[in-house]
Amino acid sequence: MAKKKEVLFEFPHPMDNDCLVGHESTMKNFLDAWNNRDVHPIHPVWMLCGPRGIGKATMAYKIAKMVYGNVGDFFIIDLAHNIDDRGNIKSDAKSISVNTVRAMIEKMQMHSMSGQWRVVLIDAVDELTVAAENAVLKLLEEPPQQTLFLLITHQLSNVLPTVRSRARVEKMHPLTISQLRELCVKFMGDTEVSSDILKLSNGSFGKIANLKSNGGDLIYEELLDVLQNKHANAVDVMNIAIKISTDATLYTLVLDAIAHFELADLYPVATRAISDITRLNLKSDITIFKIINEIKKCL
Repeated sequence: MAKKKEVLFEFPHPMDNDCLVGHESTMKNFLDAWNNRDVHPIHPVWMLCGPRGIGKATMAYKIAKMVYGNVGDFFIIDLAHNIDDRGNIKSDAKSISVNTVRAMIEKMQMHSMSGQWRVVLIDAVDELTVAAENAVLKLLEEPPQQTLFLLITHQLSNVLPTVRSRARVEKMHPLTISQLRELCVKFMGDTEVSSDILKLSNGSFGKIANLKSNGGDLIYEELLDVLQNKHANAVDVMNIAIKISTDATLYTLVLDAIAHFELADLYPVATRAISDITRLNLKSDITIFKIINEIKKCL
């Protein structure tokens, strides 16, 4: 029997999301520092690091709204505001250009419109080009007065040591199952989210949101069904391979299945095969089909 088509969801941008779940210690650390800034000057650079989708950007925007004077005192550097060397928006790029950073620095040379604190939010440092990160570094070496830098990073090891050394690093951890359930209820109401999907998310609500937005959760469940069904044939495998291959963000579902069945030896082979889809311009459905068959052979 065909499964009922999933209703797709829309999730708010972190700027518009007032619902922050978890990370109480990190928020307390900032509030303590901010509320006592007249006694002990607050560190001007805060780096929020941790896996994608756990709420780092939501926290950063929440802090920013608390600190900056008005819209003119808030500067955002991210892929959505990325510009090319002509100053045109180029949001489809995979990295943030040095032009984007330079444009922000130029705007910051103007006096604060409110005379109050200004905030620079970078989401994420991992996505800056080398030149862009070096431009940020120069700014951090002598940060402007009454300016707070909020740097988001998904992988601390990807950040230049010289940038890390100028920041107060706050390590944020994956969400618990109960926290994930709380967010699911908040944003998806009565929609059922299986235990498999909660575990699959590895504490990232962002991953659950992505899966729900593109129907990946149902595809993953169907993938597990095919893998565990001894009577599944080549047609069944190809059908699920085609569904996975329609969206590059779904390719990793086969890696999640490998982890689910604890087939560690297959992981590097499958990872390389997925990488080759783009690198060698391979047919994605055939590559995914082969990986699924390899998983079935091991079960």
